[in-house]
Amino acid sequence: MALAIVIVIAAIVIWRLRSGPFHWAEFAHAFRGLDTFWLTLSIVLILATYYGRALRWEVMLRPVKPDASISRILSATVIGFTAIVLLGRAGELVRPYLISTKERVPFTSQVAAWVLERIYDLLMVLAIFGFALARVPWAKLPLRHGLALLFQTGGWVVGVMAAICIVLLIAFGRYSHLARRLVAGVSRILPERLRHRVIRLSDAFLDGMQSTAKTTYIVLIAGYTVLEWALILGCYYCMFRAFPATSRFNLAEVSIFLGVVAFGSILQIPGVGGGVQVAAVLALTEIFGLPIEPATGMALLIWAVSFLTVVPFGLGLAVHEGVHWGRFRHLPEEAQL
Repeated sequence: MALAIVIVIAAIVIWRLRSGPFHWAEFAHAFRGLDTFWLTLSIVLILATYYGRALRWEVMLRPVKPDASISRILSATVIGFTAIVLLGRAGELVRPYLISTKERVPFTSQVAAWVLERIYDLLMVLAIFGFALARVPWAKLPLRHGLALLFQTGGWVVGVMAAICIVLLIAFGRYSHLARRLVAGVSRILPERLRHRVIRLSDAFLDGMQSTAKTTYIVLIAGYTVLEWALILGCYYCMFRAFPATSRFNLAEVSIFLGVVAFGSILQIPGVGGGVQVAAVLALTEIFGLPIEPATGMALLIWAVSFLTVVPFGLGLAVHEGVHWGRFRHLPEEAQL
């Protein structure tokens, strides 16, 4: 954990050294006067998002498991996000794997649910970034080339990505039967054993997407997605109120920040890279005019609250349930079986 903090700070400092020195005393001073009430409230809200994610996943699970347990899904969700912190992106499959094991459904169907969740989240990110594009006069800001390019192309990128997401949702919901026929037809050229495996995997994946075929499920998933991001926005607002350098930011400004950070971290800002921390520093310094030291401090606070607060709960649940972390290394192979 300490090493991760050092790496994040070092990366941001190296980036910034191109235009000026980094003052460590000012960085440390930025944390003085941190409001514990608002910080605690931000932690409560970010923890509530995991319950929101469990509620949404339960809806996606209904086509293959109508009586799924929210408590088991919540436990798998908390452990899964802890795995992402500890194992990196390799831990993304832990949550689908644990849910499939607990609810006794095919692993591939839960990988499909994970893909579906990402599509809904991406639509919300695009909506929030669209709000940011509409509220900020990007052309008048002295932005670095990478960030300026992001905003100059942001409008059509948002439109294209949103259209792709909507097309995918419609295709999964209304034309899954055609996909099954296509897979069955194409797989005839394969050896019999391999053909059965391909059909079984595709059927399980499409089963996991069946929540897009029923209007009630779509409405519920969309509603839980809005709730999820409302909690995230509330968490960010509380963090901004807690941090002295950003305590005067209003809800609209926090929304703009969240949209820029979420969208920038997805696209990997040209010439700068990706990651929530780097995107956060860029937004705070170039859009809102904060010095690099408090901007770096805020980025680290966001990282700690957003990612680290779940770890003690996830480790506790993992110990209680006897989870063996070593087996998660083979999840990509298991997903293909």
